[in-house]
Amino acid sequence: MSASWKTGNRDMFASFMCDDAALDVLRPVTVDMGWQPEKCNKGGLRNAIQSLSIAASPAILMVDLSESGDPLSDINALAEVCEPGTVVIAVGQVNDVRLYRDLLASGIQDYLLKPLTPGQVRDSLVQAQAIFAAPKSADGSTVKRHVSTAVVGTRGGVGASTVATSLAWLFSSDHRLPTALLDLDVHFGTGALTLDLEPGRGLTDAIDNPSRIDGLFIERAMIRANDNLAILSAEAPISSPLMTDGSAFVQLEEEFRHAFEMTMIDLPRNMLINFPHLLADVNVVVVVTELTLAGARDAIRLLSWLKSNAKHAETIVVANKVHSGVGEISRSDFEASIERKINYTVPYDVKAAANAAKLGQTFVAANRSTKAGGALRDLGAAIIATGTDGEVVDAKGKAKSKEKAKDKPAAVPGAKTSLLGKFDFKKMISSGKAKTGTPA
Repeated sequence: MSASWKTGNRDMFASFMCDDAALDVLRPVTVDMGWQPEKCNKGGLRNAIQSLSIAASPAILMVDLSESGDPLSDINALAEVCEPGTVVIAVGQVNDVRLYRDLLASGIQDYLLKPLTPGQVRDSLVQAQAIFAAPKSADGSTVKRHVSTAVVGTRGGVGASTVATSLAWLFSSDHRLPTALLDLDVHFGTGALTLDLEPGRGLTDAIDNPSRIDGLFIERAMIRANDNLAILSAEAPISSPLMTDGSAFVQLEEEFRHAFEMTMIDLPRNMLINFPHLLADVNVVVVVTELTLAGARDAIRLLSWLKSNAKHAETIVVANKVHSGVGEISRSDFEASIERKINYTVPYDVKAAANAAKLGQTFVAANRSTKAGGALRDLGAAIIATGTDGEVVDAKGKAKSKEKAKDKPAAVPGAKTSLLGKFDFKKMISSGKAKTGTPA
């Protein structure tokens, strides 16, 4: 309830007090603050819930908990009818430090003990007003340094989730950046599983009630993996289909921009197709693929889609599970088919993957000294540099202009001109050299 605020057409202040003595103290103070005394209503927390369920909530709300048998449950009910940005001040007659702390943890701005005094009320209201100034001055810097990254796999099983969780861990652990990991595979996501955590109901609650998403919701719903990493995921029942227009995901991304410096989105391909607006504010898209025939075909399709629908985002191609010996498709043939260079290759290391699973850690956390772990660290450093400085950094640390990287793709031998012509199946299957310009 104490998220960033927008008053719009809402009243600045309203209160619901149980007794006349409290109203007699409150009304003169509200007049001094320049507010209407008629906004001081008779009735406690339950009356506030009934009133706000049919009317817009004010910017500052003062409620009396004196007649509430279960204040914490009633406060949660109040949160469901309050609009994001409402600052709530509670009043009560129970002098209990534990209750005070629980109320503050639930999102209450302040708790005043009866009997009220004019000075006490005035100080609390002035502090509530001061909240409105703080987000305005902080928002600019927060948005400026925020980097949002989406990881998309060309096929199921290529390791996109492994890359996403590893990058989120690197941002939070090695670079000590506040990071949010959003796993959008609502039914079969492995983000929480990889981090040895229970996913909770945060993501499903957000999908069911998009209007409740605010700073307080984010704080409650996300599960902490370490001091700088919070995850939002789900294991929704298979019998429950995904029923959403995608607005919840956009609101979550907006809140992440205010609360974190890095956002990592594990984005399944079907979500990309159904909700293309998820990439509207994404800075970097990591396309994870294997060097296979199907991987090449779908990499072409994904890259073409991103070029048309996410021109603003920097695209990085990562070849994962690359075998040291002979693979299904060579790297040079794969690059010729997709008409661009592979930015990073992550070697295939089945022992490292098994070690991470046994330890209940991300791949990169459990295998720091491996070549695969080193490749992922290089990728993480490049994403941070791309989002903050507008540069693409390759594995050797050489920077090049982001605009040049987009506008001038690398020349690749055997490249085709049309989308269908890009895919030379005979060339990929055989080891012989393809003739430039020969149709597939």
